[in-house]
Amino acid sequence: MESTLTKHERNISALIHASTFSKFVIPFGNFIIPLVLWTANKNEYSYVDYNGKQALNFQISLLLYSVVLGAISIPFLIGFFPDIFDLGFFGFDQLSNYNNFSINIDPDNFKFGTWLIPLSLAGLIKAALFIVNVVYTILATIKTNEGQYFEYPLTIKFIK
Repeated sequence: MESTLTKHERNISALIHASTFSKFVIPFGNFIIPLVLWTANKNEYSYVDYNGKQALNFQISLLLYSVVLGAISIPFLIGFFPDIFDLGFFGFDQLSNYNNFSINIDPDNFKFGTWLIPLSLAGLIKAALFIVNVVYTILATIKTNEGQYFEYPLTIKFIK
């Protein structure tokens, strides 16, 4: 099938995958730019249509995984770390007394390990998702430029 693909189709498809890196410059650029490139060319080229769906499905899936991870992390942050919002916890209730200002943390009230473990696991998972995004986007860009069909892992098929 590689011989039937034109260089233009392969370049547009590779550009769709590579344009997901625009999220580092433009907010939601990983959705907007591939969507514009895909919708402009999906009716003319079936290869571009396939790759546009793959790139957008992967980016939407990663966004969904990140939102779910954040939603799971919030109860741990609020549940195990409620005293941070108490002004007396750090001694800020004494701000009117400028001469005797001191920050005082009581280690009995500050349960460091109970909230750090779930949040650090969430951070590691988020870092792993970032690495998966970068590595597989580069692989997809290279493979599609060579004319091969590439399918991302961990992808939910939102666009069929």
